[in-house]
Amino acid sequence: MNAEQNDIALDENANANTNVMSERAVASRFSKAATRYDSIACIQKVIAHEALNNLPQKLSGNALDIGCGTGVHTQALSERGANTAGVDIAEGMLSVARETFPAPHFVHGSAMSLPFESGQFTTVFSSMALQWASSPAIVAQQISKVLSQGGVAELAIMVDGSFSELKKARKIAQLVEATTPMPSTTTWVNAFQQSSLVLTRVITKDYVDSHSSIMSLLHSVKGVGAGETGKKQPPLSRRDIKKLAMAYQNISAVGSKLPLTYRVSHFRLEQR
Repeated sequence: MNAEQNDIALDENANANTNVMSERAVASRFSKAATRYDSIACIQKVIAHEALNNLPQKLSGNALDIGCGTGVHTQALSERGANTAGVDIAEGMLSVARETFPAPHFVHGSAMSLPFESGQFTTVFSSMALQWASSPAIVAQQISKVLSQGGVAELAIMVDGSFSELKKARKIAQLVEATTPMPSTTTWVNAFQQSSLVLTRVITKDYVDSHSSIMSLLHSVKGVGAGETGKKQPPLSRRDIKKLAMAYQNISAVGSKLPLTYRVSHFRLEQR
């Protein structure tokens, strides 16, 4: 192996290790939040409900929920008549799902390497999960693999532009960025177009949550898994929190409430 080939190999190994560590970090965060996730994730429920409404009320064949979490939406797919499986990287989430919903089949696995057979599912669903994947291109390839000919995928993915108020307030307060970076809608569109999937619809919408305090807002971001950039950072001091609260209040407050925007792209894909 020459020097150039060796450099490429080292880069590939580094990327692989980064992906593994990233998935471990995501799995750990969500496992810790599993028992309280459904009480925290209010805006996520609204988004998932809208995504589910984009699917027929009656489903047949096999359906897959990627990033199923506590299994609420996996169960909803099952109640529409599909033989349903849910997959998630967080064992803590799966434990809650299995205990709460015995009917669906819950599997530990990653969207980057779906543990299912080719063409196994007629419907693939995912809401507010795929933004944590490190490679949209690999996710697109995996969905293409498991989706049968004539099958449909309905995906709601948080994209770049989310948490704009928080990012602006942190900048004004001279605090470093501390939310997980997310791919853009364009990045996802390109990934899907490079796969065998046909993109038939994409709609990007802003969903605004509101909080009574900066601490409530920060806890909500951390609770849904978005509170890390992958870099080690010291916790905010009381002074930092006060500066952040003041900046947020000055630039974004609506009355006594602090808004927080989730930018979400709804993708409809078909396997033809």
